[in-house]
Amino acid sequence: MLVIPVSKRVRWIALASVEGSRTAASEAPLTAPAQPTPRDRRRWAQYLVDERAEARVYRELAARRDGEEREILTALADAEGRHEAHWLNLLGGEPGRLPRPAAATLLLGWMARRFGSIFVLALAQNAEARSPYQSEPFATPTMAADEKIHHEVVRGLAARGRRRLSGTFRAAVFGANDGLVSNLALVMGIGATGVAPQFVLFSGIAGLLAGALSMGAGEFVSVRSQRELLEATEPNDYADESLPYLDLDANELALVYRARGMPLDEALARARLVVTAAQDGAPPHGAALDPPNDHELVGGAWNAAVSSFLFFASGAIIPVLPWIFGLSGFAAVVTALLLVGVALMATGAMVGLLSGGPPLRRAFRQLAIGFAAAAVTYVLGWIFGVSVG
Repeated sequence: MLVIPVSKRVRWIALASVEGSRTAASEAPLTAPAQPTPRDRRRWAQYLVDERAEARVYRELAARRDGEEREILTALADAEGRHEAHWLNLLGGEPGRLPRPAAATLLLGWMARRFGSIFVLALAQNAEARSPYQSEPFATPTMAADEKIHHEVVRGLAARGRRRLSGTFRAAVFGANDGLVSNLALVMGIGATGVAPQFVLFSGIAGLLAGALSMGAGEFVSVRSQRELLEATEPNDYADESLPYLDLDANELALVYRARGMPLDEALARARLVVTAAQDGAPPHGAALDPPNDHELVGGAWNAAVSSFLFFASGAIIPVLPWIFGLSGFAAVVTALLLVGVALMATGAMVGLLSGGPPLRRAFRQLAIGFAAAAVTYVLGWIFGVSVG
Protein backbone atom coordinates (compact mmCIF):
# COMPACT_ATOMS: atom_id res chain seq x y z
CA MET A 1 0.00 0.00 0.00
CA LEU A 2 1.31 3.43 -0.88
CA VAL A 3 1.72 5.55 2.23
CA ILE A 4 1.70 9.34 1.84
CA PRO A 5 2.29 11.50 4.93
CA VAL A 6 -0.81 13.62 5.45
CA SER A 7 1.21 16.74 6.27
CA LYS A 8 2.85 16.65 2.82
CA ARG A 9 -0.16 15.77 0.70
CA VAL A 10 -1.01 19.29 -0.48
CA ARG A 11 2.51 19.91 -1.74
CA TRP A 12 2.64 16.40 -3.20
CA ILE A 13 -0.64 16.86 -5.08
CA ALA A 14 0.49 20.20 -6.46
CA LEU A 15 3.76 18.65 -7.68
CA ALA A 16 1.89 15.65 -9.04
CA SER A 17 -0.43 17.96 -10.95
CA VAL A 18 2.54 19.68 -12.60
CA GLU A 19 4.26 16.41 -13.37
CA GLY A 20 0.99 14.96 -14.63
CA SER A 21 0.62 17.86 -17.03
CA ARG A 22 4.19 17.37 -18.25
CA THR A 23 3.64 13.65 -18.66
CA ALA A 24 0.41 14.20 -20.54
CA ALA A 25 2.14 16.70 -22.78
CA SER A 26 5.00 14.31 -23.51
CA GLU A 27 2.72 11.35 -24.26
CA ALA A 28 1.02 10.96 -27.59
CA PRO A 29 -2.46 12.32 -26.81
CA LEU A 30 -5.36 9.96 -27.17
CA THR A 31 -7.75 11.05 -29.87
CA ALA A 32 -11.16 9.72 -30.72
CA PRO A 33 -11.25 7.14 -33.51
CA ALA A 34 -12.40 8.35 -36.90
CA GLN A 35 -15.76 6.71 -36.35
CA PRO A 36 -16.37 6.12 -32.63
CA THR A 37 -19.19 3.74 -31.98
CA PRO A 38 -22.35 4.98 -30.24
CA ARG A 39 -21.37 2.74 -27.34
CA ASP A 40 -17.99 4.50 -27.06
CA ARG A 41 -19.62 7.92 -27.00
CA ARG A 42 -22.16 6.87 -24.39
CA ARG A 43 -19.37 5.54 -22.19
CA TRP A 44 -17.32 8.72 -22.57
CA ALA A 45 -20.36 10.84 -21.75
CA GLN A 46 -20.96 8.79 -18.63
CA TYR A 47 -17.34 9.28 -17.56
CA LEU A 48 -17.73 13.01 -18.22
CA VAL A 49 -20.76 13.48 -15.96
CA ASP A 50 -19.29 11.24 -13.27
CA GLU A 51 -16.06 13.28 -13.19
CA ARG A 52 -18.09 16.48 -12.87
CA ALA A 53 -20.19 15.01 -10.09
CA GLU A 54 -17.11 13.77 -8.20
CA ALA A 55 -15.49 17.20 -8.51
CA ARG A 56 -18.64 18.74 -7.01
CA VAL A 57 -18.49 16.25 -4.12
CA TYR A 58 -14.92 17.25 -3.30
CA ARG A 59 -15.79 20.95 -3.52
CA GLU A 60 -18.81 20.47 -1.25
CA LEU A 61 -16.59 18.71 1.26
CA ALA A 62 -13.91 21.41 0.92
CA ALA A 63 -16.50 24.08 1.71
CA ARG A 64 -17.04 22.44 5.11
CA ARG A 65 -13.33 22.20 5.92
CA ASP A 66 -10.55 24.69 6.49
CA GLY A 67 -6.78 24.77 6.36
CA GLU A 68 -4.90 21.87 4.86
CA GLU A 69 -7.91 19.60 4.41
CA ARG A 70 -9.68 22.26 2.34
CA GLU A 71 -6.61 22.58 0.09
CA ILE A 72 -6.34 18.81 -0.35
CA LEU A 73 -10.01 18.43 -1.30
CA THR A 74 -9.83 21.40 -3.69
CA ALA A 75 -6.77 19.85 -5.35
CA LEU A 76 -8.68 16.60 -5.81
CA ALA A 77 -11.56 18.50 -7.41
CA ASP A 78 -9.10 20.18 -9.81
CA ALA A 79 -7.68 16.79 -10.77
CA GLU A 80 -11.18 15.52 -11.59
CA GLY A 81 -11.55 18.63 -13.77
CA ARG A 82 -8.52 17.55 -15.83
CA HIS A 83 -10.12 14.16 -16.38
CA GLU A 84 -13.33 15.90 -17.42
CA ALA A 85 -11.38 17.87 -20.04
CA HIS A 86 -9.99 14.63 -21.46
CA TRP A 87 -13.44 13.19 -22.11
CA LEU A 88 -14.67 16.48 -23.52
CA ASN A 89 -11.81 16.39 -25.98
CA LEU A 90 -12.68 12.87 -27.10
CA LEU A 91 -16.35 13.81 -27.47
CA GLY A 92 -15.43 16.84 -29.58
CA GLY A 93 -17.07 19.32 -27.22
CA GLU A 94 -20.10 19.45 -24.96
CA PRO A 95 -22.64 16.79 -26.04
CA GLY A 96 -26.17 17.92 -26.66
CA ARG A 97 -27.54 15.34 -24.29
CA LEU A 98 -25.82 13.90 -21.23
CA PRO A 99 -26.74 10.90 -19.05
CA ARG A 100 -27.34 11.18 -15.35
CA PRO A 101 -24.39 10.62 -12.99
CA ALA A 102 -24.18 7.26 -11.27
CA ALA A 103 -26.59 6.84 -8.36
CA ALA A 104 -23.72 6.35 -5.90
CA THR A 105 -22.12 9.62 -6.99
CA LEU A 106 -25.41 11.49 -6.64
CA LEU A 107 -25.80 10.05 -3.13
CA LEU A 108 -22.28 11.20 -2.26
CA GLY A 109 -23.08 14.72 -3.44
CA TRP A 110 -26.30 14.84 -1.41
CA MET A 111 -24.51 13.65 1.73
CA ALA A 112 -21.58 16.05 1.19
CA ARG A 113 -23.96 19.04 1.00
CA ARG A 114 -25.82 18.07 4.16
CA PHE A 115 -23.29 16.30 6.36
CA GLY A 116 -19.72 16.53 5.08
CA SER A 117 -18.80 13.77 7.53
CA ILE A 118 -16.39 10.88 7.79
CA PHE A 119 -19.03 8.65 6.20
CA VAL A 120 -18.90 10.65 2.96
CA LEU A 121 -15.11 10.35 2.82
CA ALA A 122 -15.34 6.62 3.48
CA LEU A 123 -17.83 6.22 0.61
CA ALA A 124 -15.63 8.38 -1.63
CA GLN A 125 -12.68 6.15 -0.77
CA ASN A 126 -14.63 3.11 -1.95
CA ALA A 127 -15.74 4.93 -5.10
CA GLU A 128 -12.15 5.84 -6.04
CA ALA A 129 -11.17 2.19 -5.60
CA ARG A 130 -13.76 1.19 -8.23
CA SER A 131 -12.38 3.43 -10.99
CA PRO A 132 -12.77 1.81 -14.45
CA TYR A 133 -9.81 3.65 -15.99
CA GLN A 134 -7.37 0.77 -15.49
CA SER A 135 -9.21 -1.27 -18.13
CA GLU A 136 -10.53 1.66 -20.19
CA PRO A 137 -8.58 1.83 -23.51
CA PHE A 138 -9.29 5.54 -24.00
CA ALA A 139 -8.12 6.60 -20.52
CA THR A 140 -4.45 7.58 -20.31
CA PRO A 141 -2.08 5.76 -17.94
CA THR A 142 -1.77 9.07 -16.07
CA MET A 143 -5.51 9.14 -15.43
CA ALA A 144 -5.50 5.55 -14.15
CA ALA A 145 -2.57 6.40 -11.86
CA ASP A 146 -4.37 9.55 -10.65
CA GLU A 147 -7.38 7.54 -9.54
CA LYS A 148 -5.22 5.18 -7.50
CA ILE A 149 -3.47 8.11 -5.83
CA HIS A 150 -6.84 9.77 -5.18
CA HIS A 151 -7.90 6.61 -3.36
CA GLU A 152 -4.87 6.87 -1.07
CA VAL A 153 -5.37 10.60 -0.46
CA VAL A 154 -9.05 10.10 0.43
CA ARG A 155 -8.03 7.17 2.62
CA GLY A 156 -5.69 9.53 4.49
CA LEU A 157 -8.42 12.13 4.97
CA ALA A 158 -10.86 9.44 6.11
CA ALA A 159 -8.24 8.14 8.54
CA ARG A 160 -8.03 11.62 10.08
CA GLY A 161 -11.77 11.58 10.61
CA ARG A 162 -11.71 8.08 12.04
CA ARG A 163 -9.06 9.13 14.56
CA ARG A 164 -11.20 12.11 15.54
CA LEU A 165 -14.17 9.86 16.21
CA SER A 166 -14.59 9.51 19.94
CA GLY A 167 -14.35 6.17 21.64
CA THR A 168 -17.90 6.80 22.79
CA PHE A 169 -19.17 6.54 19.20
CA ARG A 170 -17.37 3.26 18.61
CA ALA A 171 -18.68 1.97 21.92
CA ALA A 172 -22.20 2.95 20.84
CA VAL A 173 -22.05 0.87 17.66
CA PHE A 174 -20.47 -2.22 19.18
CA GLY A 175 -22.39 -2.03 22.45
CA ALA A 176 -25.73 -1.77 20.67
CA ASN A 177 -24.75 -4.68 18.42
CA ASP A 178 -23.93 -6.85 21.44
CA GLY A 179 -27.31 -6.07 22.93
CA LEU A 180 -29.11 -6.88 19.69
CA VAL A 181 -27.49 -10.27 19.18
CA SER A 182 -27.47 -11.51 22.76
CA ASN A 183 -31.06 -10.56 23.59
CA LEU A 184 -32.42 -11.76 20.25
CA ALA A 185 -30.81 -15.14 20.89
CA LEU A 186 -32.27 -15.16 24.42
CA VAL A 187 -35.88 -14.37 23.48
CA MET A 188 -35.76 -16.75 20.48
CA GLY A 189 -34.55 -19.58 22.69
CA ILE A 190 -37.09 -18.88 25.44
CA GLY A 191 -39.92 -18.36 22.96
CA ALA A 192 -39.21 -21.65 21.20
CA THR A 193 -39.89 -23.61 24.40
CA GLY A 194 -43.57 -22.67 24.14
CA VAL A 195 -43.81 -20.72 27.39
CA ALA A 196 -46.32 -17.91 27.92
CA PRO A 197 -45.62 -14.51 26.27
CA GLN A 198 -45.31 -12.89 29.70
CA PHE A 199 -42.41 -15.20 30.53
CA VAL A 200 -40.66 -14.33 27.24
CA LEU A 201 -41.08 -10.63 28.05
CA PHE A 202 -39.75 -11.10 31.57
CA SER A 203 -36.77 -13.07 30.24
CA GLY A 204 -35.99 -10.38 27.68
CA ILE A 205 -36.07 -7.59 30.26
CA ALA A 206 -33.95 -9.66 32.63
CA GLY A 207 -31.46 -10.33 29.85
CA LEU A 208 -31.34 -6.63 29.01
CA LEU A 209 -30.58 -5.64 32.61
CA ALA A 210 -28.11 -8.47 33.19
CA GLY A 211 -26.20 -7.77 29.99
CA ALA A 212 -26.19 -3.99 30.40
CA LEU A 213 -25.05 -4.20 34.03
CA SER A 214 -22.36 -6.68 33.07
CA MET A 215 -21.13 -4.42 30.26
CA GLY A 216 -21.14 -1.37 32.51
CA ALA A 217 -19.33 -3.13 35.34
CA GLY A 218 -16.78 -4.63 32.98
CA GLU A 219 -16.08 -1.29 31.35
CA PHE A 220 -15.72 0.40 34.75
CA VAL A 221 -13.19 -2.18 35.93
CA SER A 222 -11.32 -2.09 32.61
CA VAL A 223 -10.98 1.70 32.45
CA ARG A 224 -10.17 2.06 36.15
CA SER A 225 -7.49 -0.65 35.89
CA GLN A 226 -6.00 0.93 32.78
CA ARG A 227 -5.82 4.34 34.44
CA GLU A 228 -4.14 2.83 37.51
CA LEU A 229 -1.67 1.01 35.26
CA LEU A 230 -0.79 4.22 33.43
CA GLU A 231 -0.40 6.13 36.69
CA ALA A 232 1.98 3.44 37.97
CA THR A 233 4.20 3.76 34.88
CA GLU A 234 4.39 7.58 34.81
CA PRO A 235 7.52 9.27 36.27
CA ASN A 236 6.78 11.09 39.54
CA ASP A 237 8.45 13.39 42.05
CA TYR A 238 9.01 10.69 44.69
CA ALA A 239 12.81 11.24 44.84
CA ASP A 240 13.01 14.93 43.89
CA GLU A 241 13.74 16.10 47.45
CA SER A 242 16.87 13.92 47.52
CA LEU A 243 18.41 15.40 44.39
CA PRO A 244 20.62 18.05 46.16
CA TYR A 245 22.33 15.34 48.23
CA LEU A 246 23.43 13.15 45.32
CA ASP A 247 27.12 12.90 44.44
CA LEU A 248 27.58 14.95 41.25
CA ASP A 249 30.29 12.62 39.90
CA ALA A 250 28.72 9.31 40.88
CA ASN A 251 24.98 9.57 41.31
CA GLU A 252 22.24 7.04 40.72
CA LEU A 253 19.94 9.45 38.88
CA ALA A 254 21.58 8.40 35.60
CA LEU A 255 20.41 4.86 36.35
CA VAL A 256 16.83 6.14 36.55
CA TYR A 257 17.08 7.61 33.07
CA ARG A 258 18.78 4.50 31.71
CA ALA A 259 16.02 2.34 33.20
CA ARG A 260 13.55 4.45 31.22
CA GLY A 261 15.39 3.67 27.98
CA MET A 262 17.76 6.64 27.68
CA PRO A 263 21.26 5.99 26.19
CA LEU A 264 24.20 6.07 28.62
CA ASP A 265 25.78 9.35 27.51
CA GLU A 266 22.48 11.17 27.39
CA ALA A 267 21.47 9.77 30.78
CA LEU A 268 24.72 10.96 32.39
CA ALA A 269 24.37 14.43 30.88
CA ARG A 270 20.75 14.70 31.98
CA ALA A 271 21.56 13.52 35.50
CA ARG A 272 24.43 16.04 35.85
CA LEU A 273 22.14 18.85 34.65
CA VAL A 274 19.38 17.98 37.12
CA VAL A 275 21.69 17.47 40.13
CA THR A 276 23.62 20.68 39.41
CA ALA A 277 20.38 22.66 39.24
CA ALA A 278 19.16 21.13 42.51
CA GLN A 279 22.44 21.85 44.35
CA ASP A 280 22.33 25.45 43.17
CA GLY A 281 19.06 25.87 45.02
CA ALA A 282 16.70 25.64 42.08
CA PRO A 283 13.42 23.82 42.74
CA PRO A 284 13.74 20.11 41.94
CA HIS A 285 12.59 19.28 38.45
CA GLY A 286 13.58 15.68 38.07
CA ALA A 287 10.25 14.55 36.71
CA ALA A 288 9.69 17.72 34.70
CA LEU A 289 12.93 17.19 32.80
CA ASP A 290 11.78 13.67 31.92
CA PRO A 291 8.38 14.13 30.31
CA PRO A 292 6.08 11.15 30.41
CA ASN A 293 5.33 9.08 27.34
CA ASP A 294 2.21 9.89 25.40
CA HIS A 295 -0.48 7.45 26.54
CA GLU A 296 -3.87 7.03 24.99
CA LEU A 297 -6.52 8.97 26.85
CA VAL A 298 -8.84 6.41 28.37
CA GLY A 299 -11.52 8.71 29.78
CA GLY A 300 -13.36 8.38 33.05
CA ALA A 301 -14.42 5.04 34.46
CA TRP A 302 -17.94 6.18 35.39
CA ASN A 303 -18.57 7.77 32.00
CA ALA A 304 -17.44 4.59 30.27
CA ALA A 305 -19.61 2.42 32.52
CA VAL A 306 -22.78 4.48 32.04
CA SER A 307 -22.21 4.72 28.28
CA SER A 308 -21.72 0.97 27.94
CA PHE A 309 -24.87 0.31 29.98
CA LEU A 310 -27.00 2.62 27.83
CA PHE A 311 -25.58 1.44 24.50
CA PHE A 312 -26.12 -2.22 25.32
CA ALA A 313 -29.63 -1.52 26.60
CA SER A 314 -30.53 0.46 23.46
CA GLY A 315 -29.76 -2.61 21.35
CA ALA A 316 -31.17 -5.21 23.73
CA ILE A 317 -34.58 -3.52 23.97
CA ILE A 318 -35.31 -3.98 20.25
CA PRO A 319 -35.89 -7.78 20.30
CA VAL A 320 -38.29 -7.38 23.24
CA LEU A 321 -40.47 -4.68 21.63
CA PRO A 322 -43.01 -7.08 20.03
CA TRP A 323 -43.80 -8.64 23.42
CA ILE A 324 -43.90 -5.22 25.11
CA PHE A 325 -46.64 -4.17 22.65
CA GLY A 326 -48.70 -7.32 23.22
CA LEU A 327 -47.69 -9.57 20.34
CA SER A 328 -47.16 -13.26 20.94
CA GLY A 329 -46.36 -16.48 19.14
CA PHE A 330 -45.25 -16.50 15.52
CA ALA A 331 -46.16 -12.83 14.94
CA ALA A 332 -43.90 -11.70 17.78
CA VAL A 333 -40.99 -13.84 16.55
CA VAL A 334 -41.23 -12.56 12.96
CA THR A 335 -41.56 -8.94 14.10
CA ALA A 336 -38.54 -9.29 16.39
CA LEU A 337 -36.48 -10.79 13.55
CA LEU A 338 -37.45 -7.96 11.20
CA LEU A 339 -36.66 -5.22 13.70
CA VAL A 340 -33.34 -6.76 14.73
CA GLY A 341 -32.45 -7.51 11.10
CA VAL A 342 -32.79 -3.86 10.14
CA ALA A 343 -30.78 -2.75 13.19
CA LEU A 344 -28.02 -5.33 12.55
CA MET A 345 -27.66 -4.25 8.94
CA ALA A 346 -27.48 -0.60 10.02
CA THR A 347 -24.71 -1.27 12.54
CA GLY A 348 -22.88 -3.52 10.09
CA ALA A 349 -23.00 -0.85 7.39
CA MET A 350 -21.68 1.77 9.83
CA VAL A 351 -18.81 -0.51 10.82
CA GLY A 352 -18.07 -1.08 7.13
CA LEU A 353 -17.98 2.64 6.44
CA LEU A 354 -15.74 3.37 9.41
CA SER A 355 -13.33 0.59 8.47
CA GLY A 356 -13.28 1.48 4.77
CA GLY A 357 -14.89 -1.83 3.78
CA PRO A 358 -17.93 -2.45 1.57
CA PRO A 359 -20.94 -1.35 3.68
CA LEU A 360 -23.43 -3.75 2.08
CA ARG A 361 -21.17 -6.78 2.55
CA ARG A 362 -20.53 -5.88 6.18
CA ALA A 363 -24.26 -5.33 6.73
CA PHE A 364 -25.15 -8.81 5.44
CA ARG A 365 -22.28 -10.35 7.39
CA GLN A 366 -23.59 -8.77 10.58
CA LEU A 367 -27.10 -9.98 9.75
CA ALA A 368 -25.89 -13.54 9.13
CA ILE A 369 -23.93 -13.67 12.41
CA GLY A 370 -26.84 -12.34 14.46
CA PHE A 371 -29.43 -14.62 12.89
CA ALA A 372 -27.13 -17.64 13.17
CA ALA A 373 -26.82 -17.11 16.92
CA ALA A 374 -30.60 -16.72 17.21
CA ALA A 375 -31.18 -19.86 15.12
CA VAL A 376 -28.96 -21.96 17.39
CA THR A 377 -30.76 -20.88 20.56
CA TYR A 378 -34.17 -21.23 18.89
CA VAL A 379 -33.44 -24.85 17.91
CA LEU A 380 -32.11 -25.63 21.38
CA GLY A 381 -35.18 -24.03 22.97
CA TRP A 382 -37.49 -25.97 20.67
CA ILE A 383 -35.76 -29.26 21.51
CA PHE A 384 -35.97 -28.48 25.22
CA GLY A 385 -39.63 -27.53 24.92
CA VAL A 386 -40.50 -30.73 23.08
CA SER A 387 -38.61 -32.92 25.54
CA VAL A 388 -40.22 -31.24 28.54
CA GLY A 389 -43.67 -31.33 26.94
